[in-house]
Amino acid sequence: MNSKVTRCKWAEGVSLAYITYHDEEWGVPVFDDRVQFEFLILEGAQAGLSWSTILNKRDGYRKAFADFDPQKVARFTDKRVEKLLQDPGIVRNRLKVQSAVTNARAFLAVQEEFGSFSDYIWAFVDGEPIQNRFRKDSDIPATSKESDALSKDLKKRGFKFVGSTIVYAHMQATGLVNDHVVGCFRYKPCRQLAKR
Repeated sequence: MNSKVTRCKWAEGVSLAYITYHDEEWGVPVFDDRVQFEFLILEGAQAGLSWSTILNKRDGYRKAFADFDPQKVARFTDKRVEKLLQDPGIVRNRLKVQSAVTNARAFLAVQEEFGSFSDYIWAFVDGEPIQNRFRKDSDIPATSKESDALSKDLKKRGFKFVGSTIVYAHMQATGLVNDHVVGCFRYKPCRQLAKR
């Protein structure tokens, strides 16, 4: 990890985990369903909290939610949910924990219908990452017409904690949109990754 490079302002002067996340994951196009499901859980858990809180608990989430296997999470019982609410490794919020189970079931239904969740979600950006050209972090929006449409469709399918702002954060994280500022050293590499 290079500290002499220019990064998006939000990734500067924070924890090593945060910087590594920015440098290696954020904005990289994700076509793997398990990783999509992971970010769905993590972004939902983040609602009202800082992303660093969630990153610090990521390993806890991995353990608690069966390594983000939607088939296993979909089978979680009320008893399992109660047990998770005692787990300090995750955000112990009943609605968020229950939503992970609800979302796992909805996720499987999407896979059944579209062949993969990846095929479903990428259709909202016509299969290619949106390449924004923002100069500073303050230019980056909290939502977009695509996140509005995706949020509406996910809600219709029974997903929880999928408001447009959460969905836009998911799209940024999984590379459906490249929101690295143009001066960031990750802007061009993420743009290149879009040409798969």
